[in-house]
Amino acid sequence: MKKLYFYIKPLVPMMSAGLAIKFLGTMMDLVIPSVLAVIIDDYTKRGMEGKIYLWGGIMVLCAVVSVISNIVANRFAAISSGRITKSIRHDLFAKISCLSARQTDRLTIPSLISRLTSDTYNINHMLSRMQRFGVRGPILLIGGIIITLTLDPVLTLILVAMLPFIAVIVFFVTKASIPVYTSVQEALDKLTRTVQENFSGVRVVKALSKTEYEKNKFEADNSDLNTKERKAGLIMSVTNPSATVILNVGLTLVVLAGAFRSNSGLTTPGVIIAFQTYFTIMLNAMLGITNVFVMYTKGAASAKRVAEVLDEPDDIAYTAGVTEDSPYHVEFRNVTFSYNKTEPNLKNISFALRRGQTLGIIGATGSGKTTIINLLNRFYDPDEGEILIDGRNIRSIPNGEFRAKFGNAFQSDFMVAAGIGENISYYRDIPAEKLALAADHASASEFINAYSDGMKHMVSPRGGNLSGGQKQRLLISRALAGEPEILALDDASSALDYKTDSNLRRALHENYADTTKLIVTQRISSIRHADIILVLDDGEVIGQGCHNELVKGCETYRIIAQTQMGENGV
Repeated sequence: MKKLYFYIKPLVPMMSAGLAIKFLGTMMDLVIPSVLAVIIDDYTKRGMEGKIYLWGGIMVLCAVVSVISNIVANRFAAISSGRITKSIRHDLFAKISCLSARQTDRLTIPSLISRLTSDTYNINHMLSRMQRFGVRGPILLIGGIIITLTLDPVLTLILVAMLPFIAVIVFFVTKASIPVYTSVQEALDKLTRTVQENFSGVRVVKALSKTEYEKNKFEADNSDLNTKERKAGLIMSVTNPSATVILNVGLTLVVLAGAFRSNSGLTTPGVIIAFQTYFTIMLNAMLGITNVFVMYTKGAASAKRVAEVLDEPDDIAYTAGVTEDSPYHVEFRNVTFSYNKTEPNLKNISFALRRGQTLGIIGATGSGKTTIINLLNRFYDPDEGEILIDGRNIRSIPNGEFRAKFGNAFQSDFMVAAGIGENISYYRDIPAEKLALAADHASASEFINAYSDGMKHMVSPRGGNLSGGQKQRLLISRALAGEPEILALDDASSALDYKTDSNLRRALHENYADTTKLIVTQRISSIRHADIILVLDDGEVIGQGCHNELVKGCETYRIIAQTQMGENGV
């Protein structure tokens, strides 16, 4: 909640103005029953119709002021809570965008989506309700007690005696419900993950006839969420009925005591009627306060979840470093890394590339090929060793400068629902002629030009109207369009036919001679002309050299080459 105050502070003047207007409207509500008591006790005699009309007009005026004040104050509450939530969402999205891959893995994408949507909605609802009822309720309750004390202290004490019982119930219910609402949001995270996975893999689900399985899986997660929501609802449902029963007992005692006092001449019928009206006001105020506690409970649980993300430390820190006089453009020095910090995924990886050289990386699935690309892009930091670019440790390169060096194309990268040109540029300020040139080098211009609208041809979400090879060529075009110093192709040509793959390699050799290239692949043909080839197995380098050297000296590489290229593997 301390984090939330940071966002509330700039809007304190608006919120204060709204609360002042709300206070005015609430006071008008409190005045009306007193005026009614005066009319009943003092002006119901014959010949005093003028006084009745006068005081009745005052009641109408108070009601009008109350309505207008509450409408204005509620608008202020909606505007201020909306602006606060907008700022929170903005900063939360910015923070999520800057989280390291390790932090994203730990928090999970579905949970981050839930925090950005449902949790911020709960915060918005809490802020709005607290401004609308959190002020009005206490004022009506306390003001009602003060006014009824002036009318009849004995009857007031009966009602006041009921309030501690309600306060105890609200306290224990609120204390018990916060962890329950936290578990509700966690169950919502799980449901969001299930839906996201199902939508992403809808083709696989249908192809394997697993629709019923997915329905059952969704139903299980949905039932779990429903159970936890029902538990939270049952806990919170105790408050309103309990408060109503307690206050109704108090009202019964007030009416009973008022009857005896009226017969004894200690009070008047107008006071008793005013008491009943004030009781209704106080009852609604108490119910409003309990509802605010309900919203506060949900909002506090959500605010805690949002703050957990906003308070995440900068996992990818940038530190000053010394630039070495190195002849190499990209260098790994004894790099070791583990995703889960138990078993290393890479062990003592070392290689060095001069500017313009090509590194090929090949190995079995799970051997650590993509991890090398992730570390080079600094999606993760190595646990041991160093990664250098032009003699500078990548930890010491500012983010903007560092990212500008890279062009990346991954096997299953995303496409946006926009034109082909926009997918290649991805909203970077790249001239049209460079986009066309990048597409030509990636062998994508052939199918792009076949469309009547060319670069403006719309791509459906996730590239659903493109083949696998077309999507990969667009992704490679995107990587080339920025004219990167370092080009990383992570199995980015797996869907290309051999002719297109050959044309791509020729284009890279002829047009990007100064670009250092790292190519992750399962095809020997894609890397046989690379300057250096790494053969990985279980996170370790078991072979390093050019194609001919590895055919002779690395059994694993020789088997792959013979399988793909014939008996000699050359």
